[in-house]
Amino acid sequence: MLETLTPIVYAIGAIALLFALGHGVASRRHWRARRHGRALHRGLWMLVFLFLAALGGVLGTALIGYHRLTGEVPVASLTARQLSAQNFSVRVDFPDGSHQSAELRGDEWQLDARVIKWTPRAVMLGAQPLYRVDRISGRYRDAAQAQTTTPSVIPLGRDSVVDLWQLKQHFPQWLPWIDADYGSAAYLPLADGANYRASISPLGGLIARPADAATAEKLKAMGW
Repeated sequence: MLETLTPIVYAIGAIALLFALGHGVASRRHWRARRHGRALHRGLWMLVFLFLAALGGVLGTALIGYHRLTGEVPVASLTARQLSAQNFSVRVDFPDGSHQSAELRGDEWQLDARVIKWTPRAVMLGAQPLYRVDRISGRYRDAAQAQTTTPSVIPLGRDSVVDLWQLKQHFPQWLPWIDADYGSAAYLPLADGANYRASISPLGGLIARPADAATAEKLKAMGW
């Protein structure tokens, strides 16, 4: 599980840091003994392990918030309550038991996610796609109204100091085993008392569905 991979990456970084410290102490000892060649050799190894320690720390932090994608996975349940015309309160419940509430303006809700896919070589080694629910926003059905109205956008999930998506965007040469990183979104109309569920497919696409028959009937009456 990805939840166990993150501490393993951190542990590898910590072990590399210990090796770096050991080589640093040895390098200093050799330098004081005027064995400069050995001191330089140990110093180079210290730099190598320092790099591995930094890489482990960065990758461990970047993995925070992502989940493994092994099949069609439920990512959220949503409940909408109408407050006024084109104004809704939406509660988003996640599979881990956490939830978040948002006030959305518009006729529809839209859920966005980030998806990470690996190269075939990484997949052969057991790497599986990762996803992270990013945000929920309100959409206006009328394009002219959407152009003249400030959208409501609420971030979801837990942000980390370093994000795998951002690393790939800014430093693609660091992560050559990532084949593709892209966004996916799904949306449905907002209706008072409606319940929805969102999942993500093995191919990385978000899917939105009504969660019960009553919601399905409401959406059908709205032309969906």
